[in-house]
Amino acid sequence: MKNVVLIGMPASGKSTAGVLLAKAIGYGFIDTDLLIQNRERALLCDIIRDKGAEAFLKIEEEVNASLWAERCVISTGGSVVYGESAMRHLKEIGRVVYLKLSEKTLEKRLKNIFRRGVVMRKAGETVADLYAERVPLYEKYADVTIDCEGQTVEQTVRAIAEAVCL
Repeated sequence: MKNVVLIGMPASGKSTAGVLLAKAIGYGFIDTDLLIQNRERALLCDIIRDKGAEAFLKIEEEVNASLWAERCVISTGGSVVYGESAMRHLKEIGRVVYLKLSEKTLEKRLKNIFRRGVVMRKAGETVADLYAERVPLYEKYADVTIDCEGQTVEQTVRAIAEAVCL
């Protein structure tokens, strides 16, 4: 297995589970949101505010499409699935794992959606709108889907490790 690529909605646990999974299996860990912040020298929410959602998505796609890694757990931003070239590349370098949660659980977890740097492409967009738009994309690109509903982070990590046969 080259890499394990985690996709899913914001607050689905990609970064938290990703760090623990990397430690458990002896892989490196990469958070692509942090790579974007480092490249742009700004927080995600500031990039989106200053440059706009579409410009942010272009940056995100460039960063993910050019990522080189080996034996890493890669936690992506929730909007990575809008970038077709990025997703094609991520599927080439690793196994894509969708961390699935219900809309209701995500609503509870996403306290301040704008401070998190969540891409909202339309004015007035809600978590429900994002969920309806993104879930089909996560399902399209996933090699494996892990249902995280009601699971502890440790259970999620164990399920990912078992699913990717590590």
